[in-house]
Amino acid sequence: MSLTYEPISLNRMVSAVEKVRERLLRATAALESAGVRYAVAGGNAVAAWVTTADEAAVRNTQDVDLLIRREDLPQVTVALESAGFVYRHVAGMDVFLDGQGARVRDAVHLVFAREKVRDHEPVANPDVTESERADRFQILTLEALVRIKLTAFRDKDRVHLRDLLDVGLIDASWKTKYPSELADRLQLLIDTPEG
Repeated sequence: MSLTYEPISLNRMVSAVEKVRERLLRATAALESAGVRYAVAGGNAVAAWVTTADEAAVRNTQDVDLLIRREDLPQVTVALESAGFVYRHVAGMDVFLDGQGARVRDAVHLVFAREKVRDHEPVANPDVTESERADRFQILTLEALVRIKLTAFRDKDRVHLRDLLDVGLIDASWKTKYPSELADRLQLLIDTPEG
């Protein structure tokens, strides 16, 4: 099977970023209209925090991650479906595709508060109460976001944490905020800034 590719285009690059931004704003506005508590998590939360220190250090992300309480899933479903999203449970994830023909990359991904994503993880996700108001949406506090990233500790999480370290939002003093396993992971990143 041969793949076809579009020509390289700055307009397509800008459009890709703008689509994620629009999806984030549409989803959070729908949840706020429905009175559902949530917090922006993942790459968008990292980008938002990084902008507080150095806008030029922001890294783009391809999807939207929202932290919600599992018991709010029925209200979340109604709110997001009313905003044009389509609920799917795919590969163990609860996602809302951005329309009928959308891919999982074109989605809002749900993360459940007070639960572990994987059983072996050292700590559960924070609650939605560990958030604060950004200009247009609720976002995880920096401490809660770093905890999630240290817990998941996948390649992209380590990159996000290095971004936060690089702009000076977190440093070695943050190790005291977390259990020893997470503190050790943070120290590893401090010791290996280039990966």
